[in-house]
Amino acid sequence: MRGRIQQFMRGRYGFDELSRMYLVMTIVLMILSMFVKNRWIYLLGLVLLVYCYYRAFSKNLEKRRQENQKFCNIRYQSAVKWNTWKQHQEQKKIYRFYKCPQCKQKVRVPKGKGKICITCPKCRTEFIKKS
Repeated sequence: MRGRIQQFMRGRYGFDELSRMYLVMTIVLMILSMFVKNRWIYLLGLVLLVYCYYRAFSKNLEKRRQENQKFCNIRYQSAVKWNTWKQHQEQKKIYRFYKCPQCKQKVRVPKGKGKICITCPKCRTEFIKKS
């Protein structure tokens, strides 16, 4: 039996990160449809499940790889933004953040120093702000 499955899947794309995300979304929608009693949520879950298996059994390997790569890039960018936001929130207690009036670069200065002259590290523009 294992050999038959391997023979069937030879040349097909299989499951990747995007497929796993679709499967998790399907499970969430199916569970949600049990409590909400809405057939549209259930149908959406079924459609998502069918599309997930369509991707897994597809022989168009390059297109599926590109779809997964786009998903991974978006997931990575959102993780980077989340971590940046989290660090910014932690540093708000100690530092003040200003944007350079010329190039819009974010500049971090320590709090409680009074009026200071800030030099942008990117464009070397000087501007005065209260810290």
